[in-house]
Amino acid sequence: MGADATTLHIAVHALASSLQAQVAAVFFVSAACTVALALLLALLRLRPPWWCACPVCEAYVTASWAREFDNLCDWYAHLLRRAPGRTVHVHVLGNVLTANPATVDHMLRCRFDNYPKGAPFSAILADFLGRGIFNVDGDGWLFQRKLAAAELASPAIRAFAANVVASELRCRLIPLLRSASSYGSERLLDLQDVFRRFAFDCICKISFGLDPGCLELSLPISAFADAFDTASMLSARRATVPMHVVWKLKRLLNIGEERELRDATRLVDALAAEVIRQRRKLGSAASGDDLLSRFMGSINDDKYLRDIVVSFMLAGRDTVASGLTAFFLLLSDHPVVAAAIRDEVFRVAGGRDPTAASFDFDKLKDMHYVHAALYESMRLFPPVQFDSKFAAGDDTLPDGTFVAKGTRVTYHAYAMGRMESLWGPDCAVFRPERWLSGGRFVPESPYRYPVFQGGVRVCIGKDLAIMEMKAVIVAVVLSFDVEAVDRSSRRPKFAPGLTATFAGGVPVRVRRRAHCAPS
Repeated sequence: MGADATTLHIAVHALASSLQAQVAAVFFVSAACTVALALLLALLRLRPPWWCACPVCEAYVTASWAREFDNLCDWYAHLLRRAPGRTVHVHVLGNVLTANPATVDHMLRCRFDNYPKGAPFSAILADFLGRGIFNVDGDGWLFQRKLAAAELASPAIRAFAANVVASELRCRLIPLLRSASSYGSERLLDLQDVFRRFAFDCICKISFGLDPGCLELSLPISAFADAFDTASMLSARRATVPMHVVWKLKRLLNIGEERELRDATRLVDALAAEVIRQRRKLGSAASGDDLLSRFMGSINDDKYLRDIVVSFMLAGRDTVASGLTAFFLLLSDHPVVAAAIRDEVFRVAGGRDPTAASFDFDKLKDMHYVHAALYESMRLFPPVQFDSKFAAGDDTLPDGTFVAKGTRVTYHAYAMGRMESLWGPDCAVFRPERWLSGGRFVPESPYRYPVFQGGVRVCIGKDLAIMEMKAVIVAVVLSFDVEAVDRSSRRPKFAPGLTATFAGGVPVRVRRRAHCAPS
């Protein structure tokens, strides 16, 4: 009996000790939450440095702009149109936005030295882009740019790139569209996804000397593509947070979107590592004329090579796919432009009946209307909607806006394409003729049309990208009618990302055309 009492006493004591620990933990968590709430309320009462009660900042923080606009870029365009100097300060982001060509010229040419990418920008994209060309300044940027520019300017590389694009069109894209059209009007294709796959195949062959089919991956290539898109989207979201300490803390704790970003980046790392491994495996069996081989000849650091590979993927896949997707979305709403493109192709072909499989790519340079239509499309839907730099020192912009050291300054190409002061009262209209004079294409100043940047940082892949997009446009428009389903260029909805991405994709119906010369 005494033993039973002792056992019971011990059990009760153990239970009490256990409950005491749990109760203590509950009280501790409650106290911590109370203190945190009190600190938050105190901070809100004190209005910390990043706080601003101006209408622009209030609308940004509360997201009240979304009641009137589908996209943040459309709200920014609205603000910039109304601003006297085409410049707006979003104080909570420490960001000066501009749609003023004189300011763009000032940033990209006159005071290039004062407007680098900057450490804050590099930190935002470091996990995704690392030390790639789009995320560095100084010697690292200059080294990558010089090597890439020398290669891309080579006539041999340009001829090789044209052959790759022609082969991808003939063997993959056109057969895919032909197959889709043979199923009648019921089958839909996501054109955005189709162009991303096409552009990925092209960039792998042109820049890495590899066919994506040779990659030995643990998951389907679509899983890696999804991870690439996720990493781009979540990296871009970091820049929209008023206090960067928030995403940095989440990164430290590996929670929320930062955990998703880490998981996506691991897959991107695996893809880049396989690209590098396969290129090494080919060794002397391949020509070695691709960009990656040239970089591998100068760099022994695989992490650095990974960053270069990811940057070229972003440039060669995402921007080209974005430009093509927007073009065909616009074309779906403007069939008269498609008819004009066909007329020009037949005229340049000398009256013969050209086909996507047999058209001479050397004649692309003579297609001024196609060139104008592509530029007009990118005026309204630039693949990269904005670009930011950070002021290295105090400065005053041409419109009189003072910029303190460390301020983020962003020129907004999307908004600039919608400025009546720059493009006239029909600035919202898709009109390729505005780029033509006497039937010939006439370019605009890169500071009025900064789609390919300008000055020292002008896009080194511009000519290659234009060739690729024009080739796709001619081949597809000649052979097919592409009709967007439940999507319109007049009211697009974008998803967050480093390049312009249409939310939910762009579903289309494809109908095959009978080839015949225009009457």
